[in-house]
Amino acid sequence: VIAMFSLAMLVPLAFAFCDPPRNALAAVLLLAAFIGTGVTFLAFAIMAEKRGDKSTAYPSKAFYYLGGLTEGTETIACFVAMCLWREHFALIATIYAVLCGVTTVTRMVQGWQRFG
Repeated sequence: VIAMFSLAMLVPLAFAFCDPPRNALAAVLLLAAFIGTGVTFLAFAIMAEKRGDKSTAYPSKAFYYLGGLTEGTETIACFVAMCLWREHFALIATIYAVLCGVTTVTRMVQGWQRFG
């Protein structure tokens, strides 16, 4: 998980370095959104582990896997779109950051409902 998370950070960072005036703000927004999804994912998994909860939706996972709107497949599709339409990176990154924000909020709500 951490290795994939780290690799995912490099794509927006590369776009920011290639054209800072056009891409830096959107890249920073997307990076912050990635951090939000990662932190809430791992925080939920830690709390579930401490309580001994197991995921019935993903029984083959080593830890509690909490899905969301923006997961691996969606992220890869987003990166492909960014590479295909580089001139629209800022728009694509901003839209995806908003979707990641939705994932972060829904994970926080699920955590409060389950552990609060």
